[in-house]
Amino acid sequence: MKRDIVKGILLKDINLKCFTSWGVGGNAQYFYWPKDSADLQQFLKTQPPQPITFLGLGSNALISDLGVLGTVIITQNALKELALVAPETVRAEAGVSCAQVARFAAKNNLVGGEFLAGIPGTVGGALYMNAGAFGGETWGRVIAVETINQQGETQTRLSNTFSLGYRFCKGLAANEWFIAGHFKFLSGEGKSSLEKIKNLLEQRAITQPTGEPSCGSVFRNPPKHFAAKLIQEAGLKGLIIGDAEISTKHANFIINKGNASAQDILKLIAHIQATVKEKFNIELEPEVKFIGIK
Repeated sequence: MKRDIVKGILLKDINLKCFTSWGVGGNAQYFYWPKDSADLQQFLKTQPPQPITFLGLGSNALISDLGVLGTVIITQNALKELALVAPETVRAEAGVSCAQVARFAAKNNLVGGEFLAGIPGTVGGALYMNAGAFGGETWGRVIAVETINQQGETQTRLSNTFSLGYRFCKGLAANEWFIAGHFKFLSGEGKSSLEKIKNLLEQRAITQPTGEPSCGSVFRNPPKHFAAKLIQEAGLKGLIIGDAEISTKHANFIINKGNASAQDILKLIAHIQATVKEKFNIELEPEVKFIGIK
């Protein structure tokens, strides 16, 4: 690989466990931590064709035990610009956490983004999967996005150029990634918004195992059903395979009890799917993204 990088950090064979909320997975063949978006652009322009994987907080990712080929690009603490770019518009780069966006908006007396505080990931991942929480979805507040391709070329695209739905966003070209989102909020009372965020997070802590290593919700909710309710009614709460456990607090969470492998989690996911299919004839579709060598 070419190494004419001005500011970023390029390493080889870096373990990714500490870069995911599950704490599992193997090594990245190459690992790149850009200094900022301009540095990322320069890096992509100088690299030969290869697989590229973007990783934010790693909160919706299951990294293969066998690792990831090509280069894994880390956006957290890299693509971190967050600014008010118009009276009611916030620009947030892909490595900014969704909770940061929610609080930043509130502190600028903007309302309507409180739900973002409940999304345990970064803006890049939230855009990619139209992440949601507390009845709100990411793209409901997006008016435009900025993307980059493997050649380091950037563009700004309006939200209406994408096809959106429950936990999906379609419209990115092959080897194109989100590097920033432009969020439109409403003018309001920031103090009330911050109080609402606090209440929502307290509510989440009561119902979800927020202090334990997980990926958040493992499965999408099927039409007219809740995945957690189906898993619980199938009698699977607390089931353990290897060192991975179906949470006893919220059945749509799988917990790493300390030394779980990606294979432990995949086996547990498959067992949940098979049991729910057998008992209710309902297919559970994973929300979590599997990344790496199969």
